[in-house]
Amino acid sequence: MSYTRQAIRYFVHDWVIVPGKIILRNKKALVGFIIVLGYIVMAAIGPEVTPYPQTYKYPRYIKPTLLKWPPSLEHPLGTDYFGADIWDEIVWGSRTVLIIAFTAGIITTLIGISVGMIAGFVGGRLDAVLMGITDILMTIPGLPLLIVLATIIRTSSPFVIGLMLSINAWTGLARSIRSAVLALKHTEFVEAAQALGLSMWHIVFREIMPNLMSFIAVNFIFATIGAIYGSVGLYFLGILPFTAFNWGIMLNMAYSQAGAHQSLATIHYILAPIGAIVGLQLGLLLFSYAVDELFNPRIRTEIS
Repeated sequence: MSYTRQAIRYFVHDWVIVPGKIILRNKKALVGFIIVLGYIVMAAIGPEVTPYPQTYKYPRYIKPTLLKWPPSLEHPLGTDYFGADIWDEIVWGSRTVLIIAFTAGIITTLIGISVGMIAGFVGGRLDAVLMGITDILMTIPGLPLLIVLATIIRTSSPFVIGLMLSINAWTGLARSIRSAVLALKHTEFVEAAQALGLSMWHIVFREIMPNLMSFIAVNFIFATIGAIYGSVGLYFLGILPFTAFNWGIMLNMAYSQAGAHQSLATIHYILAPIGAIVGLQLGLLLFSYAVDELFNPRIRTEIS
């Protein structure tokens, strides 16, 4: 068997078959996986098959005769104050929300891991400097900082918004990683690796990191959930420019234009984005039940 075929075989076994077994035997995780996968598919191909335009601003598919219609067979979630289909708005908004959320989750996790690992393993003055910066950022209120950044930058790029949301979201993870590394530094297998003269990078990535992967993965999920709250909140407050559709824009318009919070006739316009947000977060939370098994090498070995 060639090296390439053997590598593909190991990859399929370790990252397809074994995770599949873990998810299938955990009913909560299975439901969560299906929900999150559904949102990802909707964000990836949904906008391509719906008639609603990509940008919030004109031109829009407006039907003046269908203003604020309740849910029906033709419009499952009803129509908004412009007569546009609310389901189409949910589909278009999912792409922006997911890009922002996963971008922020990835950046937050990477920064938290890097700072925590370096501070905990190297120690000394570098540890003091990194933890000093971390402590300062932890004292800055997150929402006011985001409002100031969003006001200054005025960006509509979901990747830049995700970066803004991760500015100080990584601090808690960094401190937790540092504490875990400090504890693992004095274990027998790490001290043995140091005695053998192995490099710092080998010890960090091959000896310490595997023992923290389940914890890191769970924190990635919660960082992603926090980014969903943050991005929707900034759009709802009207701080970010309304140039790409987002569920937060729907909530903003439901309150400011449709009066959805004052009339039961238009309550569907505010319940739709809230339901989409709750569904995505619920899927991520349920999927997190399988994360410990997915990234715990001992459990994976037993299942395989």
